[in-house]
Amino acid sequence: MKKSYLNWIGVAASTMLLLASCASDPDSPGLEYMPDMYRSPAIEAYVDYGEVRARIDETKKVKLTALRPPQFTVPYYGKDSALVDMMLPYHRLPNQLMRTTHGVYGERVSSADEYSLAIADIVNPVPLDEKVLEQGKKFYSSMCQHCHGEKGDGNGPMVTSGAYSGVPNYMEEARMKLSNGQMFYSIYYGKGMMGAHRSLLNKKEIWTLVHYVRSMQYKDYLTAGMVSDTTQKN
Repeated sequence: MKKSYLNWIGVAASTMLLLASCASDPDSPGLEYMPDMYRSPAIEAYVDYGEVRARIDETKKVKLTALRPPQFTVPYYGKDSALVDMMLPYHRLPNQLMRTTHGVYGERVSSADEYSLAIADIVNPVPLDEKVLEQGKKFYSSMCQHCHGEKGDGNGPMVTSGAYSGVPNYMEEARMKLSNGQMFYSIYYGKGMMGAHRSLLNKKEIWTLVHYVRSMQYKDYLTAGMVSDTTQKN
């Protein structure tokens, strides 16, 4: 009886090994017993959960999975106090009208003209050097140049093709007089037809981008070390 029992175990083990090897893909683990026990289908960003393992779920086909973190959530940025202060939640709120114009939902808004109040924000907290301007140029090329143009004159490919119009020229005197804070606010929350970039760039990156735009407006921007507004210096 004992010998027969051992024979059955041997047959079962051999069968399992044979089935596990039946796969055309050399990288395949073969047949798996209860794979969900050790291959957890964890929620991941940018995954279409309307189709998981060839199973279609129509209720999730149009559901976003990469959601914004809860309001006032602060990522860990290390122990550099200056960087931590810079990356804290933005102290200026979106205007109330942005609920209808820029899709601002589920967060506090202000009835005041926060864009005008941003005139007081004249200091760019990112230290200025050549490396910062190089990084800012990369951000500008990927995020802004298609509309605002390589030279910031508002004649990017999207404008010259006729797809958009009314893109501002950074070289106009009125645009040069905008404060650093107003420029930051416009990029962060969006303005006019331009959407918000706060989900694409963090606050340090936006301030870096502001530096680069200033360097296009003022040729001596780097040599003069203009971290505060040029309009305030003149």
